[in-house]
This record gives sequence, structure tokens and C-alpha cells, in this order.
Amino acid sequence: MRTAPTILHLDMDAFFASAEQASKPSLRGKAVVVGGLGPRGVVATASYEARVFGVHSAMPTAQARRLAPNAAYLTPRFTFYRAISEQVMGLLRALSPLVEPLSLDEAFVDLEAGGVAWDRESAQRAGLKLRADIRAVTGLTGSVGLAASKMLAKIASERAKPDGLVLIEPGTERALLGPLSVRTLPGVGPATGDHLRRAGITTVDEIVEAGEDELVRLLGKAHGHGLYSMALAHDERPVVAEREAKSVSVEDTYDVDIHDRLRIGLEVQRLADRCVRRLRSAGLSGRTIVLKVRRYDFSTLTRSETLRGPTDDLAVVREAALRLLDAVDTTGGVRLLGVGVTGLADYTQEDLFAQAAGERARAEGPQEDDADHAPQPLPEEPEQVERHWLPGHDVRHTEYGHGWVQGSGLGRVTVRFETPDSEPGRVRTFRTDDPALEPAEPLPLVRRRPDAATAGQDASVTRQDASGTAQDDSLTSPDGSASGVVGLGAGADGRVAERGA
Repeated sequence: MRTAPTILHLDMDAFFASAEQASKPSLRGKAVVVGGLGPRGVVATASYEARVFGVHSAMPTAQARRLAPNAAYLTPRFTFYRAISEQVMGLLRALSPLVEPLSLDEAFVDLEAGGVAWDRESAQRAGLKLRADIRAVTGLTGSVGLAASKMLAKIASERAKPDGLVLIEPGTERALLGPLSVRTLPGVGPATGDHLRRAGITTVDEIVEAGEDELVRLLGKAHGHGLYSMALAHDERPVVAEREAKSVSVEDTYDVDIHDRLRIGLEVQRLADRCVRRLRSAGLSGRTIVLKVRRYDFSTLTRSETLRGPTDDLAVVREAALRLLDAVDTTGGVRLLGVGVTGLADYTQEDLFAQAAGERARAEGPQEDDADHAPQPLPEEPEQVERHWLPGHDVRHTEYGHGWVQGSGLGRVTVRFETPDSEPGRVRTFRTDDPALEPAEPLPLVRRRPDAATAGQDASVTRQDASGTAQDDSLTSPDGSASGVVGLGAGADGRVAERGA
């Protein structure tokens, strides 16, 4: 264990919802829920205003609507979130070469490896500056935890939420952990937590009192030893800069069960195309093709086929996925489909299955092998896909300018016209096929400020700007200070954020 709190954990505050509020002035200070909006949709992120009503991530959207019927429900804009995430990760990499991203909005940083922190004071300064830089570059807030281990740094960032900083002094870890729930420790999920509760163990102190032998008896050797060590605040896990991907996969859940076998086959081809696009964008290939099917009765089947060598060929992945589908009974209906590739490598074995792919191509007609070419849309909805307006997504009108979709239906689409730096805008309704209305790219949350330290550079949310702004160590909040409440020590203000906030 380290003797200084030089491991930092950053967690952006209600990231998706906060990005939407920053992008849409009319939603600031109001309940916002981002996620799937269909009958089987799930909440991805809820703003803090929505959490007051009991809405949280992973909750069915239908339940969220009952709890907060007046909240704004938006579909995610992942390209937008990813661009902001790249800016934040760029700021983290400016601090240290050892940055371990956990998701788009969460990462560990080894400050000692970057030479920016070596004791309590320098670690605190680095954390304060990071929060100010994030606000200046993205307009959003993040919570920072500082400790001598990854486990404690994450606990600290949860206690810092929202928009705060908590530093856990080395030597105080046991006193902090003792009264906390066993679910606080890494690796303790609902099932393990229930198992421990039935044994009379609900807090970290009770894990220590039970002893290592009892933990091994209850949970097995590996898990028991590891959990007991963490209960004693021992966590030697290093910050790992590069995580090797184990698989690439995509899946879709359908609002209405699919019964038509032809439609199911088309969906599998479409998913295979998306999976190959992800493979190629990551410069990877894989040997094992995996098909996931969740049927009408919630039973989930997984089928896989291992090839003779790694590939990123679209025709090969399509062919394998369709062969796997042939072995699955879908007569009762399908509610979820997924296609994945495992056994990843950074090379391909060219033309390994060219003959097999060619046979299907000759049987079905010309096949495109370009991963950016999606299968033909379903016959019954060619125009509907093109003019489908998703709530929360950006649009532009030739007369009224930039706006976002509030809702659509019955041949009409409602748009609120506003930008991140405008006043709340007016709402207008158009026909869904109005030629003056077109989809648009998201606008940057933070525009260039001539008086800022980054004059001459655009701190907008774009991929090409992420690395440039990240290198500027002089970024501060608009008033020149490190904004936000700073709490030091284990106590802070007692606020504990939800997991995955």
C-alpha cells in the first residue's frame, strides 16, 4: 500500500443527463432521464433532479415514467458523449501515462507515475486543477476521489458526489470502511451480498470479525481471500493503462417480439455488420463468432462457432452468425438478438473462408463486403427509418436554425429551437417529412473565449480538439478558481452517490 493518496478516481456527475442539460438550456435544473424509450427500455442515466423521485440507472423506463411522469425522456447520443469523454480522457493523460478508463465517464489515474503528486498536498492540488480543467473544457462537472489504493479512491469519489473532491488520508482506511455495507467492496454484487447477509454479515467490520477462514468457507478460496484482504483495506491492484479487449459484441432488444424468420435473419445480418464495424475500427479480428438469442419466455440461448483463424471479413461473420441461427428455434418469438466475436487478435487470415462466403453470395445474389454498408432495410419501412425523429437528437431548420426533438408521432415532430449558449428556446411543430427540417450534428458545449488561456484554440466537443486542449495546463473555471465543494478526509459531507452515477 502507498503512503500517499496518489491514486485518483474520476467519475463524471450523471454524465449523459448532465451533457443533455448543458446542451439544452430549457432542461437545466429539471428532471432528465436518458435511456431506451420503448416498452422494454432501460434507464442509462438520470439527472440528480430525477433521482429525487427514485429514478436510477438500470431501472425499466416504464417504471421511471410512473415515478417521474413529468421528466424529460431522451434517447442517448453516444457519439456526442464519446467526443466529450475523449476530451476528459485527454486531460487525464496530461496528468499521467497511467490512465485506466472504466467507461466513458470513469477512470483511474496514477498521479505518482506522472510526477504530479507525491504527497497529500500535491495530490489535492492535482485533483482541484483537474476538476477546474474539466469544467473549463467541457462545461460539465466531475467528482474526484484520492486515496492510496484504487478501491479507496473509488469510494472517495462516490462520497464526493456531486461535484466534489474527497481525499482519504492513508492510515484512516480501516475506520472509514468498518461501518460501510459489504456491497461497498469490489466484487460484492447482489448475489454475494445476499449470501453474506444470510450468514449474518452485512458490514465490512463484520467481515473482519468473521475471519478469513469463514470467508473462504462461505465464498470459496479465491473470492474469500480477496474479500477479506479488501476488508482490511489492502488493495495492491495497479492502475493499468491498456486493457486488452476480450470480445466485441452488439445486441438489440425489440419493443415487440419478432416472429418472422426472415426478419430475424435480416436483424442478425445487421448486427453482424455493426459488430464487424467495431472490430475494424479497433484494428482487431476474431476467431469465435457468438450468437445470443433471448426468446419470448426470457430464456437466453448462446451459440458459438470457432473458425480456423481470426477474421474481420463481413461475409464470413454474417455466414457464421446465420449458420448459428439455423440451429435455434425461434417459433415462439424473439425479444433480443446479439452477435459477438471473441478470441481477438490484431491480424486476419485473409480469404480463409472465401469459398464458403462465395457460395452463399452466389445463392443470394451480390454481397457487399464493405463493413460500412448495412443490410437493406426491411421492405415495410424504408422511408420511416430515414425520417424517424428521436427525442433529444439534434436537428436544423432552414428558417429557425438549430434545435432538438422533443417528441414525434402521428406524422408530426415537435422541436425546441435553442443552443447551449442561448436562452431557453421556443417550441414549434412540423410534419415529419418537412423538407426544411434535417438531422444535425451536436453543437459544442463550450465555445471559444477570446480572453481565455486557450485563446486561438477551440475547446469545442470534437475528436480533433481533444488532444490539443488536453495539453494546456492553464485551463481554469470561468472565474479563475477551482469551483465546487471540496471535502477532505473520510467524513466529507456524508453524501454517497449511486454506483455508476
